[in-house]
Amino acid sequence: MDTSTTKFKLRLGIFIVIGILLFVLTIFILGKQKNLFNPVFRLTTSFTNVSGLEVGSNIRFAGINVGTVDAIDIIDDSTVMVDMILRKSIQRFIKKDCSASIGSAGIIGDKILTISQRSSEVSAVKDGDAIASREPVETDAIIASLKITASNAEVVSDQLAEIMIKINSGRGTLGRLIQDTMIGDDFSETMKNIKSSSKGLDENMNAAKENFLLKGYFRRKAEAAQQLKDDEEKARKAKQKALDKAKK
Repeated sequence: MDTSTTKFKLRLGIFIVIGILLFVLTIFILGKQKNLFNPVFRLTTSFTNVSGLEVGSNIRFAGINVGTVDAIDIIDDSTVMVDMILRKSIQRFIKKDCSASIGSAGIIGDKILTISQRSSEVSAVKDGDAIASREPVETDAIIASLKITASNAEVVSDQLAEIMIKINSGRGTLGRLIQDTMIGDDFSETMKNIKSSSKGLDENMNAAKENFLLKGYFRRKAEAAQQLKDDEEKARKAKQKALDKAKK
């Protein structure tokens, strides 16, 4: 037999074996992801809008992939039926009051179906049961809301810029107060007058205390303040004594 022919057949055989192994491995991986080799059960739910969910999308329960979307059918103009295939091992954890919602695997990830966790007192679902659903928030609605918020922020920013321009140019009461040095000097002078008046008032009060006609008034006032202070001290000591007695 020709050596070149033998080498060709050997290479062809190796190529075929590798191809078969890759095919089997691919089938095994896909089958594992689609639960083809595990016992499964089915559930259904319905939405008015599936928001981009596709056949083959993952189903998560408690943050774990537990199945896939098997079919999506439009029942009528307001109902879209979603059929789910889930691992049999998690059936006992999914209760009849659980609900399905559509989310994303990440910020911009693929759509997934999430089954919420509910009360453990309710009985588990059966094969073929239908569970409730929560409608997804539309991305278009979120974007529209963000646009309105951005537009409002732009209006506020423009208004603030206009106010700052007026202040910097000395227009308006606040602008004149900041930019006009005369107003600032008048304000400083006013503060000095207030301090001087306050000092004079203190001196007048001290003089009044020395006046023999008013000494009795200030003495009675001081005695009343001292009496109030003594009463508070007595009350504090009585309270402390009661607490110490209660501890014993």
